[in-house]
Formats: sequence, C-alpha cells, structure tokens
Amino acid sequence: MFASELISNVIPPLKTSDTAQKALERMAEFKLYHLPIVNETQFLGLISEDELIEVRDQQTPIGSLSLTILNPFVFENAHIYDVIRLFNLLQLSLVPVLDAHKNYLGVVSINNLLQYAAETYAVKEPGGIIVLSISNRNNSLAHMAQIVEADNAQILSSYVSSFPDSTRLEVTLKINKTELSSIISSFERYDYEVKAVFNNTQDDNGTEDRFNSFMNYLNV
Repeated sequence: MFASELISNVIPPLKTSDTAQKALERMAEFKLYHLPIVNETQFLGLISEDELIEVRDQQTPIGSLSLTILNPFVFENAHIYDVIRLFNLLQLSLVPVLDAHKNYLGVVSINNLLQYAAETYAVKEPGGIIVLSISNRNNSLAHMAQIVEADNAQILSSYVSSFPDSTRLEVTLKINKTELSSIISSFERYDYEVKAVFNNTQDDNGTEDRFNSFMNYLNV
C-alpha cells in the first residue's frame, strides 16, 4: 500500500490569504488539529490548532502570522509504514503527500489510516483474538498457522510486538472462529504461552484492551 492510495480528496488545504478563523473552522469541520498551507501546488507546511487559538485577531491572514510551520511530508510512492511512522513520531492528525517534484497532491488523514488498519487487520471480520508470548527465536508464523489450520480455522491477520531489553515477543492473531478452546489447547501443547484471549468462552484476560491500545497507537 502506497501513500498515494490513501489520499483524502475531501480535505482542502489552506492558502496564506485565509484567516486564522477560517483555518480553525476548517479544523473543527474535519476534526483535525493540523492543516496544510498550499499556494497553487507548492506545499508550505502544516499549521496547528494550538497556535491558531492563541491568535488575538482571528481575521488576520495566516500568511501574516508568526507561526511555527511544520514541514513533514511523504512522497506518493512511500510505503504506508512510513506514513504511520510520521503520525506517531510527530503526533500528527494528517500527513501531506507530495509528488516527485514536491508538488502537493493531498493528505492522508487519521481517519483514512484507521480505515486502512481496520481492513488490514480484519477488524470488521468476525472471529477471535489470541495473544501469544514467545521467544524471538521461536517466531514462526508458519508453525502458528499450521496449529490454527489443523482446527479448520484460518489466521485473518497478525502482528508482532517487541519490548525493549527483552527477548520475548508478543504475537497477536486474529482468527476466523469465535470458539477457540481447542486452538488454545493446541498452542499450549506445543509450549506456547497464551497470554490473553478475546471473544472466547473463557473470560477475557485483557486482549480487547491490548487490541484497542494498538488501534490507539495508530490513532495518534
């Protein structure tokens, strides 16, 4: 997935002649706290809601204000992971996308990113979630898939979390079944540590919170 495939066409950029009030109104309309400034096709940078709120005369054109202008962007052929990295690193609500000549093409908004994440991680698909704790030397998705498929199920999505100063990994599997007891027993038989289960007949041990934490990580 490239950045160009996630561009939103409904969020218009600001011009230097637009007032601070117009910028704030547009941010409120689209529920964003950053907006790009673009003259013609030239990307000038991002302005933030925090600074605009402090402007005394809201009718002042933003081009006349002394503002901190952020200059983050990705090129249109950037991988979606590069977009996520900028969202997280700079705590942005959108990321501008430029072409090879640095002409402004549009933005990837946080809503676009969440929709992509929901589709990629099969959030909307019915099923259950299992969280495994494993050694980084035993990270074999093929073996995990064999265990799941032996129970006539499939892994819809997966992701791996690592931890500083630890050789342990946390693997989260979204599976296309809600009854997971036999799959859990199989994992335990192969000495996998099942840390948490969601949407199973057992009580939830926190997996929903972990999954929501991951989605909140994307929703920087």
